[in-house]
Amino acid sequence: MKIMKFGGTSVGSAERMGAVSQLLPTQEPVIVVLSAMSGTTNHLVHIGQELAQGNTDQAESLINQLEQHYKQVVAQLYKQETSIEKGKQVLATVFQDIRARLDLPYSGVTEKIILAQGELLSTQLFQIFQEEKGIKSVLLPALEFMRITPDEEPDQAYIREHLNQLLAQYPDNQLFITQGYICRNAKNEIDNLKRGGSDYSASIIGAAVKASEIQIWTDIDGMHNNDPRVVKNTYPIAELSFDEAAELAYFGAKILHPSSILPAQQGNIPVRLLNTMQPEATGTTISSKKSGSKIKAVAAKDGIIAIKIKSSRMLLAYGFLRSVFEVFERFKTPIDMITTSEVAVSLTIDNDKYLPEITEALQRFGTVEIDSGLTIVCVVGDFMEDKPGAALRVVQSLAQIPLRMISYGGSKNNISFLVNTKFKEEALISINEGVFQEREEANA
Repeated sequence: MKIMKFGGTSVGSAERMGAVSQLLPTQEPVIVVLSAMSGTTNHLVHIGQELAQGNTDQAESLINQLEQHYKQVVAQLYKQETSIEKGKQVLATVFQDIRARLDLPYSGVTEKIILAQGELLSTQLFQIFQEEKGIKSVLLPALEFMRITPDEEPDQAYIREHLNQLLAQYPDNQLFITQGYICRNAKNEIDNLKRGGSDYSASIIGAAVKASEIQIWTDIDGMHNNDPRVVKNTYPIAELSFDEAAELAYFGAKILHPSSILPAQQGNIPVRLLNTMQPEATGTTISSKKSGSKIKAVAAKDGIIAIKIKSSRMLLAYGFLRSVFEVFERFKTPIDMITTSEVAVSLTIDNDKYLPEITEALQRFGTVEIDSGLTIVCVVGDFMEDKPGAALRVVQSLAQIPLRMISYGGSKNNISFLVNTKFKEEALISINEGVFQEREEANA
């Protein structure tokens, strides 16, 4: 069985839904995972924000706007009157559910219910479209099998059991359609896998059914060697290892959700990144295969905060780092980079939700300095197996840029630099010129 996930842009209009339908295989079973149509989730977020502020009139106006948009989608998507009526009924049910929230107290649960409607809309409309074309399909409600634990991690055993039970009910069916992003939590409330979570859904589903391949379809022809919004003449990377792809996704490559690699890696299921606008393009294949000893790509992650704890008591202090790490564990805040010296430890985080509490807790160890407006630039490849001088070449390319921190050796797949965000674009361009262009010229 194959998994095919399509993002919001890929199903962003009636025309795009038609194009997606043309990409589906007919000779093998496939589970299609859909995001909400592009722009829908942002619109739903805005509705929730107005409700949270008690602005019901503004929220209702936004609901009306979104409903009108979807009425146009239904009119454009279907040709048969029966399909049009079914589409209208889907809209009536979904928007009635959203409007019901106008008269209820607003809460986090309300917010999650509202956000779920985008995927519920796209999948139901797409399934009706398949039906109109005479293609047999089954809608698998993600809320019946996708669940997260109290720690907001996928409940793998539950997902595997309930998804396979659903699939077993349709032994002769080849096409299944389900929602990305949405799930239920341990309290059985509607929840989600956070923004970009449809990639994660596809990988979790792929692992649960032991898929032959997971395809992530977007509007970009694979993962590029640099940020095409900043650097000219970037190119897609044909092959990446799971570890390399995970590093790039975590450190800023927008095409892939950071969490989505792990389930596929654990199941040793290849992941292909493909372009719905250019389906003939090779894209990027991510697998356990070693893809060659060279520097592959660079990514940048903004919104980084540096925290420095300085104390003479650190000198030979047993358990000091453990105590520091326990503070971040207590406040569920991951650390990106870390460097140490005899009297100080510096580290970075990308979530300031508990920054005041973390700062206060760390002050018992020594002086705490906080700096924001930073960016991690991560260069990914196989540094341990590359020819001598690979890391040096990267560092030399950044000779004109002030470097706040350098992390190298923690993973054989990356070397990371912390810079002020104002130097981000210059850093990406410098690495492109000093590393990738040099390699291209050498291979010419």
